Amino acid sequence: MWTLSENKDWTFLKNRFTWVAQMDGVPQDAIYHAEGDVAIHTQLVLAALCNDPEYQQLNLQDQEILWAAALLHDIEKFSTTVIEPDGRITSHGHARKGAMTARNILYRDLPTPFIIREQIVGLVRYHGLPLWIFEKPDPVKALITASFEVNTKLLAILARADARGRICHDQQELLFKIDCFEAFCQEQNCWAIPRQFSSADAQMYYIQNQDTYPDYIPFDKPVATVILMSGLPGAGKNTFISKNYPDNPVIALDDIRREKGILPTDKAGNGKVVQEAKERARVLLRKQHPFIWNATNTTRQMRAQLIDLFTTYKVHVEIVYVEVPYKVLQQQNNKREAAVPANVLEKLIAKLEVPSPTEAHLVTYVNA
Repeated sequence: MWTLSENKDWTFLKNRFTWVAQMDGVPQDAIYHAEGDVAIHTQLVLAALCNDPEYQQLNLQDQEILWAAALLHDIEKFSTTVIEPDGRITSHGHARKGAMTARNILYRDLPTPFIIREQIVGLVRYHGLPLWIFEKPDPVKALITASFEVNTKLLAILARADARGRICHDQQELLFKIDCFEAFCQEQNCWAIPRQFSSADAQMYYIQNQDTYPDYIPFDKPVATVILMSGLPGAGKNTFISKNYPDNPVIALDDIRREKGILPTDKAGNGKVVQEAKERARVLLRKQHPFIWNATNTTRQMRAQLIDLFTTYKVHVEIVYVEVPYKVLQQQNNKREAAVPANVLEKLIAKLEVPSPTEAHLVTYVNA
């Protein structure tokens, strides 16, 4: 069974992990956190979690996942906390940034099985959602989208521990909001499971469009399939393609760079490479011809731009995300003909956003 640390004593954790020690002295707004700094709050959250009967009824692996998420949930308050001109203390964006940091820690420093790691990342990313879900512009879509990235039952348990692990005047109101979140999840059929759709087309249509509803069934059926590769340099994307799709046309940015004699460090040249690749893609899209787009595509924004292009032509889009352990990645990158410099690779890892199941008709995760 995976565990972040067998020894869960706070002094041990603080001495073992720099990111735990950094919680000391990080201030919080006394209105919401009269208990003190982030270190004190996190310890109270961990205690509240372990004392929760629902937590105690979970299997041991789920308990470890939740405990790790509780330890990590406010990890980036260290970098995002600001004392405003009026004296109030805020930490906007700490959940999103904390999820990225958690992924990096569990990929590079504490190698963690992919499925477990991404569950922890999802819990860190969405730990505040149960309190704010009804303030979202579209609460139903926010909930359904999150249900593909996080187990909502575990999320509610974490949120309750987060609420109980603080001193504030509105603790009972916070707990009531989490009860409402649980009821909302059950009403929307995504309590502890992703919301089910009638088809991949229906799911993609709902996610991509405004003013629609989850049970709508689109009439248009995609004719061709476009595969969008995603993964860090050296992860094995080329090997995966050659083994599984040897006959499919491939649009590869690296190939176009070599054709044109453009270096990866040439920013202006890279823009030309992407435009050339998109023109080649349009030719195939107009013919409804399947193909593979092969590049790193390690951020959601990169993928979204391409997926918007592909779906304009009403094709079925699949993302294949390829990952190998950190040490293997370094070794494989070094063996490449055009190895990515170590500092560049580290920056890519730091910004990596693993594709969400909501980004395409189908998302496949490959441990190469």
